[in-house]
Amino acid sequence: MELNTDPDDELMAKRFVAEKMQIDPKRARFPFCIVWTPLPVISWFLPFIGHIGICREDGVILDFAGPNFVCVDNFTFGAPARYIQLNREEQCCVSPFTDPEIPERYGHEMTTWDDALRKSTQEFQHHSYNLFTCNCHSFVANNLNRLGYGGTSRWNVVNLATFIFLKGHWVSKGAIVRSFLPSVLVLGLGIKFGGWTFLTVLASFAFILVGWFLLGTYCFKGLIQL
Repeated sequence: MELNTDPDDELMAKRFVAEKMQIDPKRARFPFCIVWTPLPVISWFLPFIGHIGICREDGVILDFAGPNFVCVDNFTFGAPARYIQLNREEQCCVSPFTDPEIPERYGHEMTTWDDALRKSTQEFQHHSYNLFTCNCHSFVANNLNRLGYGGTSRWNVVNLATFIFLKGHWVSKGAIVRSFLPSVLVLGLGIKFGGWTFLTVLASFAFILVGWFLLGTYCFKGLIQL
């Protein structure tokens, strides 16, 4: 038996979903998003490194800000500069799991986006913070793994950072300036007063830092807590 669907009801439903997904940077509301902002000092030297958080269905930002502390609706290092709005259809919480590790590690009890974020928040409220082994990226990756986002539970610090770098959208032109102007000034002053020595030290630092996360994530998985 076929059910007749009222076109007006469908239109209202579409409008409701569109309004729910509406991003509002002025109010710091980014529904179903991952958000990124530069870090003081370290982002001046390495502008591809920053602080990230993940947002609830209502757009409120959650970020792992320190030992046993997940910050709610107060992004720790300032307003988001970049964001990625995730596709709700790619979460596996309410559909058969395509990756067998998802139900084994995270269970079947989550039925909504916010349920998964609530579980991760409760978990990280009992985690110590460490820039290199348990950080804001670890928290967001944990959330994506609970959601089974993209049909996988293999989100980690490295592929998450790459995802943001390649797919992130800038909030505004001002956000671009805020993110890169300090780096341009530091690079200019470094080259002027340090020349090749400065560039060598900077490149070595970047190589060591990226290498640490690559080795820790893919060779020594126990170092990175998700």
